[in-house]
Amino acid sequence: FHDYVGNWGWTIVLVTIVIKLILYPLAYKGMVSMNRLKDLAPKVKEIQEKYKDDKQKAGAKMMELYKKEGANPMGGCLPILLQIPVFFAIYRVLLNATELQGAEWMLLIQNLAEMDPYFILPILMGVSMYVQQRITPTQIQDEMQKKIFQWLPVIFTFFFLWFPAGLTLYWFVNNLFTIAQQYYVNTKFEKAKLARHEEHLAKKHKKD
Repeated sequence: FHDYVGNWGWTIVLVTIVIKLILYPLAYKGMVSMNRLKDLAPKVKEIQEKYKDDKQKAGAKMMELYKKEGANPMGGCLPILLQIPVFFAIYRVLLNATELQGAEWMLLIQNLAEMDPYFILPILMGVSMYVQQRITPTQIQDEMQKKIFQWLPVIFTFFFLWFPAGLTLYWFVNNLFTIAQQYYVNTKFEKAKLARHEEHLAKKHKKD
């Protein structure tokens, strides 16, 4: 890519996009599974409250519910876990890449091997992480865990303030494409759910 574009910043952007496209089938499965689990969260909570004194029966009822609805409680985690080695490898490469020394990208980013002196990329990365968090379905019910989860974009932004600009650029572009993919999956899932609901109402009306 660098031979074609001649700029390490745009090379990072292009490589990130290619990786996201290659891993999209895995990401898609995980996102769909998380949407299904989010829809089942109220029923799961109801089961947990009903059988709070019998954990074994609660577990059996939840597995019965997942099987009936075609949801896999591990379906959202496994695809994400499979992607982590790839992203960690890119992280290590960018953290130690000598090619980025003195390499500029655009505007105020003049050295991708050093931290962004104006903190533009870390802040954009934090904002993108916040947006991604807002549109990603979650099963977290505990209020304390929710509050900790909400602070993650701030914590990551703080850490990325001192990271090389090239690494922060990679993470920012990765977040942007994850947001786009998540938005697409969420929209598609909601349309399919609405279609099923309308079909159910039509059948009920016809029966009546």
